[in-house]
Amino acid sequence: LTGARQVLSSADTVAHAMGYQRRVVDDLLAFHIALGKTVPDISINAVANLGYAQVKFLRPIYAGDTLSSKSTVIGLKQNSDGKSGVVYVQCEASNQNHQIVMTWIRWVMVRKSNLDAPAPETVIPELEKVVDAKKLHLPHDVEYNEFDTQMTGSRFLWDDYQVGEEIAHPSGMTIDESDHTLATKLYQNPARLHFDASKSTYNKRLVFGGHVMSVCRALSYEGLENALSIAAINGGAHCNPTFGGDTIYAHSEVLDRFEIPGRKDVGALRLRLIGVKGAPLSAIADA
Repeated sequence: LTGARQVLSSADTVAHAMGYQRRVVDDLLAFHIALGKTVPDISINAVANLGYAQVKFLRPIYAGDTLSSKSTVIGLKQNSDGKSGVVYVQCEASNQNHQIVMTWIRWVMVRKSNLDAPAPETVIPELEKVVDAKKLHLPHDVEYNEFDTQMTGSRFLWDDYQVGEEIAHPSGMTIDESDHTLATKLYQNPARLHFDASKSTYNKRLVFGGHVMSVCRALSYEGLENALSIAAINGGAHCNPTFGGDTIYAHSEVLDRFEIPGRKDVGALRLRLIGVKGAPLSAIADA
């Protein structure tokens, strides 16, 4: 659905050679499925899913694993119009062995059912700006020394990227109505505004923001071919709505580089991934 080509989730042979059982489920695919489990209780009637923070991928996920999710409300803030408010939740997903595989915080805008109800006490959780590189989770039984760049066609590895470097990923992808509908059904995300135009403030179906994230991540492959996995997402925001027919482009900036304690075979890049619609970021900036 997104054209993702990252090698660890594309080829059993590559993943197995590094010590994985087999190819892993794409990080964002697993995240969207886990998030979809939180929608009926948290955001089925949401106006919009606004953002994410402190997303941590803790264990590899394989086809055949069973995911379940749990959410805890950690913050509330009524909007100034008194008609809606923002709900903050801490979520975690576990596999069939009761092992936590990922955790995250997200916040959504939800309408009030009773406009005359007094505003609750405002509680906005304190969020870390970044996930500490020392706390990134890497499987202990895998190693990447034998990674062959011929598999991807790119020679660029962790050492080759510089802080401040910008990567204009060349390709764009138009989101079809059928694509985002199928994807959102796959995630078992029943939020009404993605399927019923009458439930959307835009009078047309809103593309699930997670699908846009996955499209951007897939487009970022060109320029980051040897990026193996997402260890964490520090934060993210849906700045503007996306609809069927929009064409998405992606742009990355290298914000920092981190060595992983105790590892010499792999390092971490902190990247800012920007998705834009209609034209590449460079064309919009030039205009």
